[in-house]
Amino acid sequence: MKKNRREFLGMGLALGLTSIVEASPVKSIIDYKWNDKKLKILILGGTSFLGPHQIAYALDRGHEVTTFTRGKTIPSVHQKLFPKVEQLVGDREDNLEALKNRTWDVVIDNSGRKTKWTEDTAQLLKDQVGYYMYTSSISVYYPYYGEDFSEDRSVVLEVPKEAEGDAKYTYEYGVMKANSELATINHFGADRSIIVRPSLIVGPGDRTDRFPYWLARLEKGGDIIIPGDRNEVVQYIDVRDLAEWMIRLLENKSAGTYNASGPCFPMTTNAFVHGVHACYNSPVNYIQIDDLNFLKDNEIIGIQPWVIQLPEYAGMSKSDNGRAIAAGLQFRPLAETVMATKEWWYSNAITQERRDNILNGERSFMNREKDILTKWKARK
Repeated sequence: MKKNRREFLGMGLALGLTSIVEASPVKSIIDYKWNDKKLKILILGGTSFLGPHQIAYALDRGHEVTTFTRGKTIPSVHQKLFPKVEQLVGDREDNLEALKNRTWDVVIDNSGRKTKWTEDTAQLLKDQVGYYMYTSSISVYYPYYGEDFSEDRSVVLEVPKEAEGDAKYTYEYGVMKANSELATINHFGADRSIIVRPSLIVGPGDRTDRFPYWLARLEKGGDIIIPGDRNEVVQYIDVRDLAEWMIRLLENKSAGTYNASGPCFPMTTNAFVHGVHACYNSPVNYIQIDDLNFLKDNEIIGIQPWVIQLPEYAGMSKSDNGRAIAAGLQFRPLAETVMATKEWWYSNAITQERRDNILNGERSFMNREKDILTKWKARK
């Protein structure tokens, strides 16, 4: 469970010690008055979860796409589109040769897992590319104290010396993302940088099994734990909504920083569970466990798309998405996200071993659910 929680936290967690500063714009050789109907788009990454959906939408709108990857990941969605994509091979750690002496209108940095990587590519491309879009995370806001989680909130740029364990791991992820944002802005300037901070991303192509767990669990039915208070809220975003909106931001040259979270209304954890189950016909019996100490003692802290309301995570699902909505972010209904994910989950893109493991694997929460319910009933 410890490792599972770390993987969960690593995907999307992190308070502000200082703010993003804006650098002066730099002069580029690129003509920014491109043809609005056709962009040359470079995607750093592009074969994992978000990238294939960006590619599908970009190609459908008539844009040209180039990817830069290590050539190792096989996409689990939109595979048939990749012959239409120019695929450059290299390594962001030590081999950027394929990116040299080339020009694009925009670059999307989906694979910035180290600040050095973003620093190196932004430095290299600042005179070759018009706009730099960095895919960040709401982790830059960790720890999530308070109520104001707008884009103007300060972000975390250093790991506190006293941080240890999971807190240190979460700080490190948020610090990496925040400093990568800075690297983007420092090299491209505020007027040529687009920073996108998603919350939990869900939908077809998910590589984490966090959202698919709830689909598989609710389909199975029976006694199901809903951890936390029934009034706690959750935030998530369909990968297709995120991908399509990011391409439109580039088309509109919408420089700035945006929280990319949904839905467009406060959704409670219970509404989320009921919304997912509405796409199935299994008999279920929900058991609400709202005792924080009991949840902590039994290591039920992070079962996406929410985390239990420990003080440092209390505001994690409260990011302000008003600026993104004003810039055109739209949301599919939860039912559409569930059905599309379900269709993908039972396609040839997913092995039967992975489908079995999500409920029966050693780290599956369902393996502990029965014992936890026994403890809960005895305690009550």
